[in-house]
Amino acid sequence: MPVDFLASEQKISYGQFSGEPNEVQLARYFHLDEFDLAFINNRRGNQNRFGVALQLGCVRFLGTFLSDLSQIPVNVQWFVARQLGLADVAILSIYAQRETTRREHAALIRNQYQYREFTWPWSFRLSRILYTRSWISNERPSLLFDLATGWLIQHKILLPGASTLTRLISEIRERATNRLWQRLSALPTPAQITKLEKLLQIPEGSRTSCFDRYRKGPVTISGPAFNEAVDRYQELKAFGIHELDFTGIPPVRFKNIARHAGMISMHKIARMPENKRAAILVAFVKAYETIALDDALDILDLLITHIAGEAKKLGQKKRLRTLKDLDKSALALAEVCALILNESMHDELLRSAIFAKFPREKLAESIATVHELARPYDHNFQDEMIEQYGRVRRFLPKLLCDIEFKAAPAGKATSEAYQYLASRLESRKLLLEEAPLDIVSNPWKHLVFDKEGRVTKRGYTLCFLDKLQDSLRRRDIYLENSDRWCDPRAKLLQGAEWQANRIQVCRSLGHPLNPREAIDGLVRQLDVTYKQVAENFDNNKAIELDLSGKRPTLTITPFDKLDEPPSLTSLSQQVDGLLPNVDLTELLLEIHAHTGFADEFTHVSESNARAEGLTVSVCAVLLAEACNIGLEPLIKHQVPALTR
Repeated sequence: MPVDFLASEQKISYGQFSGEPNEVQLARYFHLDEFDLAFINNRRGNQNRFGVALQLGCVRFLGTFLSDLSQIPVNVQWFVARQLGLADVAILSIYAQRETTRREHAALIRNQYQYREFTWPWSFRLSRILYTRSWISNERPSLLFDLATGWLIQHKILLPGASTLTRLISEIRERATNRLWQRLSALPTPAQITKLEKLLQIPEGSRTSCFDRYRKGPVTISGPAFNEAVDRYQELKAFGIHELDFTGIPPVRFKNIARHAGMISMHKIARMPENKRAAILVAFVKAYETIALDDALDILDLLITHIAGEAKKLGQKKRLRTLKDLDKSALALAEVCALILNESMHDELLRSAIFAKFPREKLAESIATVHELARPYDHNFQDEMIEQYGRVRRFLPKLLCDIEFKAAPAGKATSEAYQYLASRLESRKLLLEEAPLDIVSNPWKHLVFDKEGRVTKRGYTLCFLDKLQDSLRRRDIYLENSDRWCDPRAKLLQGAEWQANRIQVCRSLGHPLNPREAIDGLVRQLDVTYKQVAENFDNNKAIELDLSGKRPTLTITPFDKLDEPPSLTSLSQQVDGLLPNVDLTELLLEIHAHTGFADEFTHVSESNARAEGLTVSVCAVLLAEACNIGLEPLIKHQVPALTR
């Protein structure tokens, strides 16, 4: 494992001043209290008192003594000098002309303020802290270096050499990593390890290994793509890795190994030592089993949405084709209604006048046309959904047989419908008997039930898919082995863990420890607010409630626009005048020139080679995605970096 992981900024600032301390740092580390002044005033000569005071502040701030006090920033020197009543900081040049003086003063400060060297007991304590952080997290070594530096300064341990600390951190991280390899490689049985090793082999007649195939997720939204995603999940599940006991292995480290396995080459894994190879394969299968299930559910969600969208498009096309007939019939009926509303027309002559203008057969035909073509207000193109049943049949068996859903209390009805359809999957009957009807909402009733009130298989299945999607998004229905579609309650602190953290969590959120008090407080707040709204509702001119339609509608008048003061208008004009007119493309490239953000995009294989003009390509893709304009407006065939 590499030892030299420090950035140049860290190397420069370790045990040295990297800039002038701010006011807060000056007050915290360089302020001299009465105890400090008494210790400093025991030294003879202003130069010695000044030097000792600066050494004391440096060891507090930097964690070490400086060999050259001239490196101390000027603001620090004047801050300390004013506390000592010194008018000239130039006397620092005559301090410690003998090296022995500086060493003696440093020894006095160590004894007086109990500063210690980085010896065995303290290195052991720091090693335990760093090992714990390395084991439970995936923090960068440079971050651990800053953590160790802060811990040493806090506990008054003089900083060792930078190489000593970096070597210690590298050894600890390597120990934690080796322990992780050993723990993971010891989990599977010999039979499972043999099966895992076959992932790295290329079967006869194939160009890729199963390992590479499992790394690739679905790329299309279709029934066959969903079936392939479920097969991928089932094949990974067949390894039985999910049945192993991963207790005590930090999830962050586990996911990091799996992510690493998803990027590196299969051949590189095959060349690894046996325990490391087994550990990576275990983490890969366990993580990608969950990823495969999430991918399958993502496709299902998008597929149901796509089917509904296709039905809506089809319904809109049909409606456009029939609008002429509907308008013709509606106009004819409108003329009939106009005759009825004509007060000069006698009632006994009304029917004869209507039939004289519109024959009975024509009126009956117009009424039938309106009933056939008009759509109710809550119609969501369910009729056209029935035509999509052929697409549903392609993935329905996989959905009902290979995926096991769990239900929260609110998803009980959806779960019962799922189990009912799964039990009758092999049946070829077009009508269902004793089907759970709690999932059937009013818009679906005319499709689920036929004219005799019987439940149709097509309508019920499509109604179930619509309800399933809604329940999945609400997490009323969930999957245990999923990450994105799991039960949110499972991620909450429970049992002893919750009791141990309950006080801290409640205080941080500002909630009382007793849940009944919190609920009673919300009830009182809601009751008071409701009564205030009810009392002021009749006199509130900004609110209108219309009860004439089938559904009540509430209209709230927006707030009046606030006039901008002339000073703000003038300021906006001045700012606009100062800003040059540039294209977005130029602006993005200029930001890169100042910040270099595009250089932070790296290849997924972690290789360092970069194509020529990659910065221009990255900025073009970012602009196309951010503006939602696609790549076409940015493609220029004469510019190599802007080709497709």
